[in-house]
Amino acid sequence: MNSPFMERLCRALDTVLDERTEVGRRVLEWPGDPHTDAMPMRVTGGLNALRRTGRAPGLTSLYPPAPLAPLPEFEQVLSSVLGEFDQDLLPWLDGPPQTNETGRAGALFPGLMLIAARTGLPLRLFELGASAGLNLRLDDYAYRLGGIEAGRTGSPVRIEPQWSGSPPLSASLEVAERRGVDMAPLDVTDPDVRERLMAFCWPDQSDRVTRLEAALDLAAKDPPPIDKGDAADWTERMVEPRSGTATVVFHSIAFQYFPEETKRRIEDHLHRRGTAASADAPLFWLQYEAGPGGPGQPTRLGLRSWPEGGEEHLAEGHPHGTDLHWHAD
Repeated sequence: MNSPFMERLCRALDTVLDERTEVGRRVLEWPGDPHTDAMPMRVTGGLNALRRTGRAPGLTSLYPPAPLAPLPEFEQVLSSVLGEFDQDLLPWLDGPPQTNETGRAGALFPGLMLIAARTGLPLRLFELGASAGLNLRLDDYAYRLGGIEAGRTGSPVRIEPQWSGSPPLSASLEVAERRGVDMAPLDVTDPDVRERLMAFCWPDQSDRVTRLEAALDLAAKDPPPIDKGDAADWTERMVEPRSGTATVVFHSIAFQYFPEETKRRIEDHLHRRGTAASADAPLFWLQYEAGPGGPGQPTRLGLRSWPEGGEEHLAEGHPHGTDLHWHAD
């Protein structure tokens, strides 16, 4: 994942997390799937929060911009920090990380341009697992995609994935409506929320850190509307085709966290509402999620469309959106 610091941090945690601390006991006795539940990110997010607030000065010697320390030094410092800040780190284990990675907009935006180019209609955007809603405002960002400049010129948030394959269809986006849902939506105007999001951003990837800061500043001026609730309940209540617009349900690295019943209900609802779709009121499901085969496989950008009912594999890329290989014409 192109993060030498995070690799070394996780290797050290693999050694020092043990039954001497409550954090260690909870991790070792975790009842679910540690990968699916993103346990490493929960722990490292809490550690980065301690480092960013200055409460654990010992971490300063490990974290960028300090040079990458040897593994034994990581283990020594982390062992001390885990013992001292055990209770402070426990709340970070209670829920999944909400990274709201804006780099994924580099995959989602060309998918939306394709929909806009094909339909010629304004878009209604509905995001599942929206977190703070930074990707609900993806039309506010500037892009360079396969040699094509797109989005809002001059935006402080610029997204430029390493591109391979054919260039995307270039089209302007008119967003008629936007709304998201999350079980625990984050308020971008709250300084504590901002710090939580920054804590999950890997500290040795300075481009991501800078981009997230700019996206949070931008969103705070016009916070995206996000409802608190179950994604299936919300989809069944909110999503239906509407004449004169293209309705788009989308999500990125979120579906894996939904319960199986929630996933089934979302899919069933979209198929049902798809029967009411028409050329004047199409329905789309755009997904940037882990591909088949599990961990280590490229993240896939897929698109389902109604009334045609077809399914397309548009692209695959890095989970953070740093690179993308485009297939669609």
